[in-house]
Order: sequence, then C-alpha cells, then structure tokens
Amino acid sequence: MASARAMTSTRLLCLFNATAAGSIKTLARTGCRVCLTRNMSSSPPRLQGCMSAWIIDQYGSNGVLKYTEEITVPTISSATEVMIKVHAVSLNPLDVAMRGGYGAKLLKLRRDPLSVMDNDSEFPLILGRDLSGVVVDCGSGVTHFAPGDEVWAAVPPWKQGSLAEYVTLTEYEVSHKPKVLSHIEAASIPYVANTSLSALVNGGGLCRDSSSNKRVLITGGSGGVGTFAIQLLKAWGAHVTVTCSQNAVGLVRGLGADEVLDYTAGDVVEQLETMEKFDVVFDGVGGDTEEWAMGLLKPWSGAKYVTLVTPLLLNTDSMGLLDGTLNAGCSLQSKAIQNLLSSGVFYRWGFYAPDGPALDEVSKLVDAGKILPVVEAQFSFTQVPQAFQKLEKGHARGKTVVRVAEEDDRQTEELVQDSSTETAESVQETAKQS
Repeated sequence: MASARAMTSTRLLCLFNATAAGSIKTLARTGCRVCLTRNMSSSPPRLQGCMSAWIIDQYGSNGVLKYTEEITVPTISSATEVMIKVHAVSLNPLDVAMRGGYGAKLLKLRRDPLSVMDNDSEFPLILGRDLSGVVVDCGSGVTHFAPGDEVWAAVPPWKQGSLAEYVTLTEYEVSHKPKVLSHIEAASIPYVANTSLSALVNGGGLCRDSSSNKRVLITGGSGGVGTFAIQLLKAWGAHVTVTCSQNAVGLVRGLGADEVLDYTAGDVVEQLETMEKFDVVFDGVGGDTEEWAMGLLKPWSGAKYVTLVTPLLLNTDSMGLLDGTLNAGCSLQSKAIQNLLSSGVFYRWGFYAPDGPALDEVSKLVDAGKILPVVEAQFSFTQVPQAFQKLEKGHARGKTVVRVAEEDDRQTEELVQDSSTETAESVQETAKQS
C-alpha cells in the first residue's frame, strides 16, 4: 500500500506542471481532418499534400524556427513504413543542438550519401525526435501495426522530425504506446529510453538479467535521460547512485535512487571517493567528469565508464567528415587503451539509437508501473519557440512536451461552430428572400 502511494505521489510530482487535457473528439484515427478553411468540402491534409510543421531553413538561435502550413505530407515510400498522425512531441537537448547546426555534415551525408559530391541544401528541416500518435496508414509489408493503433517512437536524427502533423517511419522504429499513458506522457519517453538502453546495454554491458546488485553511478540524474535511467536500472535490480542539484534531490529519490549527492553542497568527488567503488559510471554531463570518474570504478573487474558527451559530431562539423571522424576515432582508441592498461577499466561512448523492439520492452515496464513519465512542462503547438527557450535554460527536471494535435482539434471545433453559424445565417437569408 505504501509503495502504491509512493508511486502515485511520484507520478503527481512528475506531472506537477501539466495541465489537464480536454476531452476533444478528433478525426485522427481515420487519418484525416476537416480542412481548416471555410470550404467544408476541401480535402484533408493528406490528400491536399500539405501539413503544418515547425521548420528551420538555416542554422542558428531560436529565431530560425518558423511555422508553416505548406510542408509536403510525407508519403509511404517502402513496404515496411507506417504513417503516423502526431499527437504529442517532447524536446531534447539534441533538438537545440541540431537547430544550431550540430552534426550537420555527418547527418547530411547520412540523409543523402551523394551529397558529399554536391552542395544541395538539407533545408527545410523539421526538428523533434520524440513522438506519440496514431497510425493512419501502413505499407503493404507492415505486419505489426494497423491504422488506428496508438504508437510511440524516437525519430532517427537524419530523418525529418516530429514537430509536424504527420511522420513516416519504418515499423522497426515504432512501438505500441503503453496503455496506461496519455500521448503527452508517452511522448516524454522514447528518445531517453533508446539513448539509455543503447548506452547501458551496448556500452555498459548491463541488461535485465545481469544488473542485480551492480553499483551504477549516474551523473546529472535529473534530466530526461537520467530520470529514465534511474527507473530502468532499479527495475533491473541495480544499486543506483545519482548526482544532481539540491532542488532535484526529492525528484530522483522519488524515482528510486538509492543514494543521492547534491553537487552544490560541497565537493561531490570527495563524497563519492568515500563510497564503495562502482561497476558502471553513466556520464551525461561530460566536461571534466571522466578525469575523476575513472578512479571511482572497480579496477580489474570489467567496470565500464560510458559517456553520452562525445566529440564525434563536433569534430566532423569543425574538421570535415574525414578528418573529424579520424580524430574522434583516434581519441576514443587512445583513451580506451590507456584506461584498460592502467586499471582494467573499459572506456566507452554511448549513442542514441532508435529501436522499436526495445521500446516494446519499455512499454511493458511502463504498463507494469515500474517506469513513470517525468513531464516538467507542456506547451501548445503554437508555442514551440517558447518550449525551446525553456529547454535552453538547462537544469531540467524531466521533459518538456509539445501538444501537437490539440490545435487542430480546437480549430476544427471552431470551424464546425463557425460553419454552423454561417449555415444558419444563410438559411435565414434565403428565408427572407423567399
């Protein structure tokens, strides 16, 4: 009973800034909506070929974000693709970085390998990695989804993003949304789940069957990745220590962290050095963390340091594709060999890797109540620039979510009301003339 109350209070804490969503009927499950003009017979966006989206047509600060209703609706181009009506999106630090051009050269090459031979522009780009929505169409070879299915996904960074009405992805990048979550809650999880799983499984060597009593240190545990990783590791049976600021201590404790260190209250490294050494350090902060974190790992026992802060994309941006990749590769190899020879510790880089089947497993944990969404703030689709500003301030306490579908729903309702009024006025006018 106490556990249930704790879970409920944590869920409320996770949604402390959320506003209640209205009960608005939509046409999303059929893949169409009433065209937002006074012509009620107009085709839905998919048939018109255009949709609403937030785009950038150059890299820069928040001012480059532009709203448009003239982006071509993505089409299903292969048998394994699904088309999704987006209901909610959450933002990540990667979105802010990509807005400024982070990874531009390598991602452009991934989108179009022939771009290395020409100067074709990658714009307009749609940002946004996370989404929760409803399937509206499927390719002929899709076997796991059908129109009407509620799904969630993390969009690969080389594909057009989720800050749009519709997204097309392969079925292997998509997963059925947890039944217990709303779209707003569900949108907060896919990117951080795929990032954490990729880093902890591929880099840290951890999994459901090998994590029991493993000691894991998470640096920067109050953001999106940190709050998810805490819950995942606890569900796997690990002992979790977290560093965060004082005003996030209650949140990370509520999510299950065994030990929490406030880095604003003194020398956190000294405190960590008094503790039993760790099997894995999961670093989401970067900077000088790796300089002192290596000494916290168990020597000669297969311990691993995994960082999400890598120089690969920064190097390719500044040095070019070839030189940047070689420089990053040499740096990784040098550090890996040095740490392995000096203390038997493995040095690894962690990367975000979209993975639908992995989200299937996360969905089971969510429906079982072992992982909760952590939503710090919500914004409407018209407030995307404000959502980016919120994210840029840093010191996140969970995720920032954008509600995409509600604007369509509200405008559709208003349109129906306006049309009803116009119809009534027209009838009255006709009656007068007769």
